[in-house]
Amino acid sequence: TAAMFAEAGIPVHDADATVHRLYAGRAAPLVEAAFPGTVVDGVVDRDRLGKAVIGNGEAMKKLEAIVHPLVREEELAFLEKAREAGAPFAVLDIPLLFETGGQDRVDAVIVVSADAAIQRKRVLERPGMGEAKFEAILARQVPDAEKRARADFIIDTGHGMDAARAQVADVIAALSEPAVD
Repeated sequence: TAAMFAEAGIPVHDADATVHRLYAGRAAPLVEAAFPGTVVDGVVDRDRLGKAVIGNGEAMKKLEAIVHPLVREEELAFLEKAREAGAPFAVLDIPLLFETGGQDRVDAVIVVSADAAIQRKRVLERPGMGEAKFEAILARQVPDAEKRARADFIIDTGHGMDAARAQVADVIAALSEPAVD
C-alpha cells in the first residue's frame, strides 16, 4: 500500500527498510554489543536476532532502545527533505505505530488492514514466519479493531489491488485539500 502512495508521487518513508539499512550499517555494532553473536559479516542476522529477542520483553526493549532513535533520525531527515522538495505531505510507514507512540508524531493516521483470516494467511506466507513467531508478534500489537477505531483513514486491502489503489487515491485527495480553519 505504501508503494501505491509512492507511485502517486507522495514521498514515503519505510521504517522497515530503514531498519534493514541500519542493520547493515551503523546499528550492527550496537546490536552485536547488546546481543553477541547476532551479527555476521558486519550485518545483523535477523534470524539470530529474532531468537535472542522474540518472546523476551526485556531483550525487545533493549533492542528498541538501540534501533528506534536511529530510525527516528532517518525519519526526521526524510521529512526535512520532503519539505524542502515542496511535497504537500509525506507518508511514514511505521509498523507498531500505536505500540510505540508514533501516532503523536503525525498529523493523520492511515491504518492498512484486512480481515483477520487474510492477515494471518499473508503473514504466515512470509519467509521465516511460523505460527509461534506470528503469535508472539501479534501479542505485541494493538488489536486491529482498536487500530481502525483510532485511524483517521482506513485502507482495506482485503478486496484486491484495484480497490486498495482507489482507497489510496481517496486518501490522497482528502489530504491534499486545503485546510479550513
